[in-house]
Amino acid sequence: MRIVIAEDDPLLREGLAALLRAESLDVVATTDNPVSFLEAIDEHAPDIAIVDVRMPPTHTDEGIRAAVEARRRQPGLAVLVLSAYVEQAFATDLLAGGAVRLGYMLKERVGRVEEFLRALQRVADGGTAIDPEVVGQLLARPRQDDALERLSPRELDVLALMAEGLGNTAIAERLFVTEGAVHKHIRSIFAKLDLSPDDRADRRVTAVLRYLDNPVSR
Repeated sequence: MRIVIAEDDPLLREGLAALLRAESLDVVATTDNPVSFLEAIDEHAPDIAIVDVRMPPTHTDEGIRAAVEARRRQPGLAVLVLSAYVEQAFATDLLAGGAVRLGYMLKERVGRVEEFLRALQRVADGGTAIDPEVVGQLLARPRQDDALERLSPRELDVLALMAEGLGNTAIAERLFVTEGAVHKHIRSIFAKLDLSPDDRADRRVTAVLRYLDNPVSR
């Protein structure tokens, strides 16, 4: 796995690089600004980029815009975005359009090494990883989608873990149920949300989007 890191905090940038190299991962470049980040993407064609949301010069959304441009230049590039705190608008937009190979994690999660590495691998493998804290904060928003109220408490548990980017096996382990039971719950979720197998959109992503946009209290 070839990795480019774009992070303007030198301690976090070098700490990430050291952590990943200790795991025998190939960090091909580290950068501290959007311009050198895009140059590194062009030069190294990495498998995944780890990008800070806020970078110079204005420390607003330069990292996000650079990540979008990087994916335009290199279609299929996996991107794991890091943020110091929850920015709900971006977290929701992250999955828009059936996006894959994308992740959103809080920087504090990097210290939980195994969790961070699992999220990185999940994104690199083509999945989505949303920080549990982001999911938790989105849960506090008002409900709007009546269809979500049809879901049972267990189905909501499954959908919440899907929103974190977990696959069926990981969900089964987290809930202490069989993988077959998880599969059954997901089929029920799709049915209750009227997501047909013939839909062109990815049903799993569509269900997660509706959950993040309209969380239901449990």
